[in-house]
Amino acid sequence: MNKNDYLKLTKPYFEKALRTLQEFVRIPSVHDANTINKNMPYGKGVHTALIYIGELAKSDGFEVSYCDGHCVEIQHGKGNDDLAIFAHADVVPATGNWDNPPFSGFIKDGYIYSRGVSDDKGAAIASYYALKALKDAGLLKDIPVRLVIGGNEERGSTCMNYYFNTLKKAAPKYGFTPDATFPLIYGEKGITNYESILEIDLSPIISINGGEAANSVIDKTVVTLPKEDKFLNFLHNKKYSFTYEDDGSNYKVIFHGKSAHGSTPEFGFNAGIAALKAIGDYFDNKKIRELAKQYHDVFGANLGEQSKSELLGLTTFNVGLINYENGQLTFVTNFRYHEKVDVNETIKRIENKTKTKVRILSTSKHLLFDPTSDFVKTLLKVYQNETGDKVSKPFTIGGGTYAKECPNTIAFGCSFGDRHGNIHAPNEYLLIEDFNMQIRIYAHAIMALAKLGGFI
Repeated sequence: MNKNDYLKLTKPYFEKALRTLQEFVRIPSVHDANTINKNMPYGKGVHTALIYIGELAKSDGFEVSYCDGHCVEIQHGKGNDDLAIFAHADVVPATGNWDNPPFSGFIKDGYIYSRGVSDDKGAAIASYYALKALKDAGLLKDIPVRLVIGGNEERGSTCMNYYFNTLKKAAPKYGFTPDATFPLIYGEKGITNYESILEIDLSPIISINGGEAANSVIDKTVVTLPKEDKFLNFLHNKKYSFTYEDDGSNYKVIFHGKSAHGSTPEFGFNAGIAALKAIGDYFDNKKIRELAKQYHDVFGANLGEQSKSELLGLTTFNVGLINYENGQLTFVTNFRYHEKVDVNETIKRIENKTKTKVRILSTSKHLLFDPTSDFVKTLLKVYQNETGDKVSKPFTIGGGTYAKECPNTIAFGCSFGDRHGNIHAPNEYLLIEDFNMQIRIYAHAIMALAKLGGFI
């Protein structure tokens, strides 16, 4: 089949797929600790999203398993080896100022806007309709293929750990995850989330609270302290971006930053670090001022840990969560690094340099595929044939995808060029033409990998 064949195959599904996507993004599938139970390990919102796509697949004749609430597995055919697609239904919180309600599926001028529409619900629905189009046309035949949609990618991918290590699901012969950028990603940085703890009295500061997830730049931090107009004047004179609330006895000073993905913190502005700097400067707290300086440079220069490799690039450090109360300051850093970094030794040096107690919360190693392998070349050819783009080349990223957690899996799409969709930021979007193209590409990719794997 050529690209016109895949356009002809998938075009009848474009309108229905868009309606499905609208319904899917209206489900606020953010991790919710308050509603977690045995059957909903990530809370009600994520559970509802997994059930939604699972019931849709059942109605279309696929075999469906809910994997104890950790993910939904949509399957066609059987075999010891198979093809697999790994997407996710969970989304990061919808912080910041949105032009429209963040879970609305609002459509305007050829774009659909919603939290999760680009990361990663659009790609999940595109992959599903690619499978459905092939199945309805009788092209899948006995090809063993599964679409697995997880519920915890944004908070450590414990869903895939459960899927492979607890449920003992088999590794695919070939897999892809549509959770990055075209044409494809053959390498990903390692990612470690670590917590730093400092016992310190910041009186008169009562509390500090900022951030929603370790892998996002903090866009808002609230500092609570007794009323002190001089502090507000200081912030104004130093041109900090802030607002404040008066609750009668205290001020809640809200530092404003700019959200960005933890893999590219240089595109954001960290409100948590800004708050620490202001507190350190105004109250002449040398320790806090030094911490703010050490973490101000997102590449690790002020920590003495900036380095790079030819394949995976620069190290990055993003403070994504910060909290202070009762004499204890804690913050969680999302550390991303190349293949030459020794994580444990780096953490030891950071602990010594910052004079904080540091513990590793989670770690995923770097990932590298041979860019000249048949696997990489097959997916690249699919992309080139469908788009006509022969210029773009496979590359590596700082972001972490399911490719690290899922054996024999490459990150393949879903964004095009510089249309990254404002992921992890307000007004997340997806160009509807790109969504339609994703369906075409993924249908083609399934058949191309089936041929490579000897299934047809």
